[in-house]
Amino acid sequence: MASKKLTITLDQSLAEALAGAAEEEGIPLSRLVAKAADRELRLRAGRTVLREWQAEHGRFTAEELASARAEMAAADAEHLSSPGASAA
Repeated sequence: MASKKLTITLDQSLAEALAGAAEEEGIPLSRLVAKAADRELRLRAGRTVLREWQAEHGRFTAEELASARAEMAAADAEHLSSPGASAA
């Protein structure tokens, strides 16, 4: 995959925290920042899909939201109880 070198400015405490997190993960800081940026873009795309779906089909009901939350909690619990799983 092609890469592009960028220069960004971060608050010093944020930069230090990110560097520490990258070190803990054993990955380059640039990879940690790229993963965070990718996650943000995926979340934005997901929110767009949800808005479009609700515009066409109506807002989610309280029951639908409760069901989705329960399914996500069950999936999280299953994932976190599997060997080698981490909370991150």
